Amino acid sequence: MNAPGCRTDAPLRILVTGADGQLGRSLRALARQRPGEARYEFLSRPQLDITQPDAVAAWLDAHPADRLINAAAYTAVDRAAAERDPAHAINAAAPGVLARACAARGIRLLHVSTDYVFDGRLGRPYREEDATAPLNAYGRDKLEGEQAVLAAAPQALVVRTGWVFSAWGHNFVRTMVRLGGQHETLRVIDDQIGGPTWAGHLAQVLHALALRPAGDTPGGVYHFGGHPWISWHGFAREILARAHALGLIARLPSVEAIASAEWPSPEPRPANGRLDCTRLETLLGPLARDWRIGLDQVLKAWKTAGA
Repeated sequence: MNAPGCRTDAPLRILVTGADGQLGRSLRALARQRPGEARYEFLSRPQLDITQPDAVAAWLDAHPADRLINAAAYTAVDRAAAERDPAHAINAAAPGVLARACAARGIRLLHVSTDYVFDGRLGRPYREEDATAPLNAYGRDKLEGEQAVLAAAPQALVVRTGWVFSAWGHNFVRTMVRLGGQHETLRVIDDQIGGPTWAGHLAQVLHALALRPAGDTPGGVYHFGGHPWISWHGFAREILARAHALGLIARLPSVEAIASAEWPSPEPRPANGRLDCTRLETLLGPLARDWRIGLDQVLKAWKTAGA
């Protein structure tokens, strides 16, 4: 019998947690587009509470798998500081639970983390080996989750990303289109720079990593984010211009650039969210990263759906 992840007679079996989130739904869409490449199973919170070790162990024993992609996260950054128990349980404790269960069963874990593990003060895109120094509770929890994963399963893959958007759920693109249809002027932060990441592109990367033989892919941290770099203000202007051109908003509002200090927030955000993707590109080759392509996909999907 071949070890998990080494079978040649059937597609790899891939479990995905966080099935109802932006990334989970994007992975589901990818699986439909590429039938036969892998056997996906998608798990939502009602099906499996990933914070409970006994429940995770029982599920994995009953549902053998080769890979597990942890796309579950508590992503409300400001609420993560106030709602400490659920945020810490999902972002910090659960990844360790999954890693220990996967390591015991020979399942390779792919865990999704964030650029918020950095303080954003570096003057260049962040590399995997750069020092972490999260500014907020969300970032601290996610960093703790990373550390728990790699301590329990050194061959696991931790993929950091940021500024994720999709056609589903709550995200910056949806917020801008909604506000753009309600107001003549918007004020958006211009001193935070990053790479908006279409969840469809992130799903492609995770799918490619999952299909690779474990021996060909060193465990550890990898960075993936969208390109070109842009500020929230610049991103907002691009969103609104394209939404207006498609008729999703009746008029094009003006967008005022403001500093972070002018937009009080319970939790600070890093000023630099750029991620250096060289390590991942060396492994996988050229990556689809242009967020403008993803943005068009999202807006066109909403136009088709009458959103």
